[in-house]
Amino acid sequence: MAISAIHRQDELYGDAAQTYGAAIDRLARAYEADSDRRRDLVQEIHVALWRSFEAFDGRCSMRTWVYRVAHNVAATHVIRDQRANRREWVSIEAVESRSAIEPAGEADLDHRRALARLTAMIQQLKPLDRQVIVPYLEGMDAASIGEISGISARNAATKIHRIKAILARRFQEGARTDEQ
Repeated sequence: MAISAIHRQDELYGDAAQTYGAAIDRLARAYEADSDRRRDLVQEIHVALWRSFEAFDGRCSMRTWVYRVAHNVAATHVIRDQRANRREWVSIEAVESRSAIEPAGEADLDHRRALARLTAMIQQLKPLDRQVIVPYLEGMDAASIGEISGISARNAATKIHRIKAILARRFQEGARTDEQ
């Protein structure tokens, strides 16, 4: 690879890391609960992202590219973990029917506790459902999410709607439990 190509790759990576670094951290949190393993996952994502810019041709937005690479690395991480630990993943329907993840506590949950509950619920989802909801929470539209995850925009929109409804219902159930 020529020096100018490496320089371009470095520049693209630097721009992406600066712009999307926080989003990559949030994405990793949605995929990995253990903080040490999450740091490893973030590093894996950054290495894969830097390598990927060798092939970046601008046919999609930088944002879409970053999320696609990050989700692919995270999904591989989850699959590798699942094979190693034989963890049982649940469907979105099963999450809906489960009791609240976090025991009821104070009536007025603060912002951090709500985020922790949301993260815990997202971590229980199957990888494809996570791959749809995490970019949505980062403000991406269904077409971009479909492009990242390899499903149609319509399917992505349907999944987003279903997951949002279930998560909202779960939060309401948790709030009612907290009031009792």
